[in-house]
Amino acid sequence: MQVRIQNVYQISRNMSRSLGFYRDLLGMKMKFQDGEKWAQLDAQGARFALASPEEAGAAAASNTVIVFEVDDLASARAALESAGAPILATRDMGSHGNTLTTRDPDGNIVQFFAKASAKPG
Repeated sequence: MQVRIQNVYQISRNMSRSLGFYRDLLGMKMKFQDGEKWAQLDAQGARFALASPEEAGAAAASNTVIVFEVDDLASARAALESAGAPILATRDMGSHGNTLTTRDPDGNIVQFFAKASAKPG
């Protein structure tokens, strides 16, 4: 399985306060926002986001979540399951794609994302 970092996000319990820090103080440009659930920012070409604890997979996260992009989510799932990694959640994001949430060996939340044109998991 080959992966690349697709996104990194912080859990935010107060979106307005967090945007005041990352957007206003640090100068990251807003790409889009989904109310209090998600804010996607541009950090000089790198993808950085803020997510509410209620976002899929984020509820179990404590701070930072790395999202790896894969071409085939079903193959990624099979590899994770065969290695004993727990599958905590999956999410169909419609035209954006699909995600799968697991934990690494230290218990950190890790997500895998496949674009909608890729094979679903």
